[in-house]
Amino acid sequence: MAARPEAGQTGTDGLSARDRQVLAFERQWWKHVGAKEQAIRDVFGLSAARYYQLLNVVIDSPDAVRDDPMLVKSLQRAREARTSQRATRTFTSSSAGDTGAPTRSNESIE
Repeated sequence: MAARPEAGQTGTDGLSARDRQVLAFERQWWKHVGAKEQAIRDVFGLSAARYYQLLNVVIDSPDAVRDDPMLVKSLQRAREARTSQRATRTFTSSSAGDTGAPTRSNESIE
């Protein structure tokens, strides 16, 4: 098991050791055996939800952009795409007058 980095330790570039490890993990998580969620628990000792909260803070940091601009921009684009897809699903599935009840197209209204 890898040593878990501490949150408060910052390097000369403004990123903490844990922030740097998060970026390194995102660069190569696919090399871990098994699911990403299990690798997150093994490496960081965090739930996947907490890890993604931490990742979002890291990729919004200007220090992270300076450290690895291509990776951070890629992660930001992926997050924006997921957010956009989620918003599209929300708006299309809850149209005005939609009761959520299934309707049959061959019913006639009398």
